[in-house]
Amino acid sequence: MKIIKKLKKVKSFLTDKEFANAKNLSHVERLKSPVRTEIINFLLTLTDCNNYLEIGVRDPRNNFDKINCPNKYSVDPELEFKSNQVDFKYTSDEFFSKLKNNELKKIDNTIKFDVVFIDGLHISSQVEKDIINSMHYLKENGFIVLHDCNPPTIHHQREDYQFINSPAGILWNGTTWKAFYKFRHHKDFNSICFDTDWGVGVLTKRNLLSFNKLSETIDNNYFEYSILDEKRKQHLNLIDFNYWKKELINLNS
Repeated sequence: MKIIKKLKKVKSFLTDKEFANAKNLSHVERLKSPVRTEIINFLLTLTDCNNYLEIGVRDPRNNFDKINCPNKYSVDPELEFKSNQVDFKYTSDEFFSKLKNNELKKIDNTIKFDVVFIDGLHISSQVEKDIINSMHYLKENGFIVLHDCNPPTIHHQREDYQFINSPAGILWNGTTWKAFYKFRHHKDFNSICFDTDWGVGVLTKRNLLSFNKLSETIDNNYFEYSILDEKRKQHLNLIDFNYWKKELINLNS
């Protein structure tokens, strides 16, 4: 009887609407293209393309190794991928603290990056700190790029990665979107979110095609997912990357 009850419980999970919806949306997201690597490499072509920084590398083969920039720097505490030979084996907080105090061997605190890619701890408070710290070392025409800004369901944006007994399973975007949404209001930065690879958010001081700031009339003071889901395109400035790239090239040709 106990085995039968367990089987019925498993079956109820598999047929639950939340589980089915999350599974379907996860599948749809995985089919989207391009991935973040192509977006970062294109953004680098819009800069001097001298210095690139990646925060949260995990496996460098997934993105870092494929970035086209002469000077690339990686930051990761190596908690998940032990054989990752990063440049700076620190948390992002430790890295920026040491950079500020000129305690790093490979670079000093006068460095400016063309692109900073943030893909570390996906908790809004940490992402916010990473954005603020990155701003101090960003070129005037540079870009801050964030991964996982467009979680397809409330389960993908849970705060605790370890809670995998959910409709999203092991897939986790965290609450990165909250930090990105907050900086969509920043007076000095314009932003966009490309609708691919779980949402690739971009912040820049430049006035580029389709980049904008979030109007004060469109607000989500308590960072509620239901409001994000209802006004996703406006909240994130969600745009298809291939369409945007084509329009930008046509505009500058």
